[in-house]
Formats: sequence, structure tokens, C-alpha cells
Amino acid sequence: MDKRLFLLGLGAFCVSTVAFVFAGVLPLISQSTGIPIANVGALVAVYSLSYAIGTPILSAMAGTYNRRSVLLIGMAAFVLGNLMIAASATVPLLFLAQMGTGMAAGLFAATAQAIAVQLAGPEHRAKAISVVVGGTTFAVALGAPLGTFFAHMLGWRETFVGIGLVGLLCVAALRLWLPDNLAGSRLSLGSRLGVIRRPGVLRAISVTFLYLAGGFSLISYLGPLAIEGVGLPQDILPVVMLAYGVGAIAGNYTSGRLADDLGARRVVVTAIMSSILLAVVMSCVARFVPDAIAGPLLIALMLIWGFVGWIFPPAQTSRLVALAPDVAHLTLALNGSAIYLGIATGTFVGGRVLALASVNELGLVGAGFALLALGLVVTDRAGARRLAGQQA
Repeated sequence: MDKRLFLLGLGAFCVSTVAFVFAGVLPLISQSTGIPIANVGALVAVYSLSYAIGTPILSAMAGTYNRRSVLLIGMAAFVLGNLMIAASATVPLLFLAQMGTGMAAGLFAATAQAIAVQLAGPEHRAKAISVVVGGTTFAVALGAPLGTFFAHMLGWRETFVGIGLVGLLCVAALRLWLPDNLAGSRLSLGSRLGVIRRPGVLRAISVTFLYLAGGFSLISYLGPLAIEGVGLPQDILPVVMLAYGVGAIAGNYTSGRLADDLGARRVVVTAIMSSILLAVVMSCVARFVPDAIAGPLLIALMLIWGFVGWIFPPAQTSRLVALAPDVAHLTLALNGSAIYLGIATGTFVGGRVLALASVNELGLVGAGFALLALGLVVTDRAGARRLAGQQA
């Protein structure tokens, strides 16, 4: 395997860490800025929405340019955005920095996947993309817990400076080792979005959106859930994040084998059903269980939830590739936008729940989104037949 793919994976790790680290640092930002935590969650929504909308637009605009240059510009803008986040003296500047950082991250991620396919060749497309996407898994498992830990030790602004410095190292390494002959290809925004007309693709991408919306109505507010919901001290948040991350690594590793043995559709259904159950259980734990038991129980549940949540992405990716193998790079790019649109929606809805109700209700909201996703999967008889025919 081309070792340069791992540099692209490192870049993906860097840009994805920002999305996930906010779950652990929202309480610190709230205390620092004086903004209610329900409103601070809008920072995650702004980042994710900018990523989701900006990615296809910027990718189409930059389509004919040298991909190495586009990649370096995307990461350089991401570095600048993180430094702006750290230096923001006012709330509007903080939101503006988040918007720019999200768009830069999306441009980098989409270009990195395209370069990965170029470096590896069409016959190794799936493996090349998996290396880049693997950076996101390690962002959950390692980047977010470490970022949360350093935020509590040094300050949340210093965490974003650190992410920016890692991004700067990526710029230097990618400039040094990537070839300068990575030509882009002209592909209009309409062509990029047109793949949703393929049978089953829009429904599958909608499942991704709903599943992520449900998950992040909870994940984005792990801080309030842990502190207010089950009485854990604030400095335990890195442990909560680490438990989720360890489960995510195990789930991501196991998903491929499960998909081979059971089929990708069954793994997706299992992940969604398990997530519904766990979300309801977490709400019940926060509402009914004494804090002395609820705190350790939440950490254990986060380990399980990380596993369950991360058997979903590889299996869902397999479903999308099987639905339209010839345009897999386009469907996966749109799936990436659906992921971040789901994160934005879940974070926004979760914030409204915190503002109007209590942290105990977040699990029920998450379960509601996941239930809608489950309905789309189990009623897709035509899609199930298509996948079964291709696997046969």
C-alpha cells in the first residue's frame, strides 16, 4: 500500500478531531464566554453545516485545479481557522472562524479521498478510501479524548492551537511527499448531486443523515449529560470521551467482518436498533438512577455505544458502494455531507431540548431520529433485493 495514503489519513484525523472534540470542551467554552451551553452547541452546528454545504460547492469550483494544490490550500485554511478560533475575542468572530474552518475541512476531506484513489488506482479504491476515512475513526478514539484532556489541563483555546499545529505539520509533509502531477477533473455541482437519482442512493444517504442526527443530539452534549445528568465531575469528561473512542475503534474493526458474515444491511439494522435501545437507556439512567451508580454506568454505556455506533459507518459505506459501484467516489462524498448535515441537525435540536427541557430528554430525541432511520431501511424492499442480487 502507498505510504502516502497514511499522510492523507493523518490530515483526515486532524480535520475530524475538531468536530468531535467539542463534545468535551463545550462546558469550558460556556464558562469562558458566558454563553449558555445550549447556545454554545451552535458552534458544532455551524462547523458541520459549513462542511456539509461547502464541500460539494468548493469541490466543484476547484475541480480542474491541481489536486495537490487544492489539498494544501484546504489544510492551510483549516490551520488558519483553528488559530482564529483560539484567538477569537468575541462570539461573532468565533462563529465566523468555525464557518471558515468547516468549509476548509470539507474541501480537504473530499480532495484527500480523490487523491487516495489516484494514488492507489481504481482496483484498490475501497482500501485507499478506508485509510483516509480511518483518520476519522482515530479522531473519535484518540483526537477527541486527548483534545478534551488538554483543554481541561491548559485551556480550550490552547487545544485549537494544538490542532492547528498538527495541521501545519500535515501541510509540510503533504507538500514534501505528494507528487505535483495530480490533475483534477471537471465535474459540475449538478453532476456531483445527480448520483442521488440512482436507485436507493437518496434513501441510503437519508439513513446516514438521520442516524448521525440522532447520535449527535446526544454526543454533542456529553458534557451536560455527564455533569448535570449523572453527577460526574467535569475533569472526568476525558475518560467519558475515551470510553466512547475505545468502543468506536472496536466497532470499526469488527464491522467489516460482521458485514461479510451477516450482510451490510443486517449490520446497519442491528446498529440502529441497538442505538435506539442505548439512547433510551441513557435517558432512563440520567432520570432514575442515583448519581453514585449512574456515573460509572454512563461510562460503561459510552463504551458500548461507541462500539454500536461505529459498526454503522463501514457497513453503510458498503451498502452505498454496492448500490452504485461506478460512482462510489461521488456517493461517498455526498454521504460525507450527509454525516455533517446530520451532526449539525442533531446538535441544533439537542441544544433546543437543553434550552426548553432537560438533559434527561436528549436520549429520547436521539432515539426518535434513529427510529426514523430504521423505518427507511426496513421498508426499502427494493434496495434489499438489489444488494442481495449483487452479493449473490
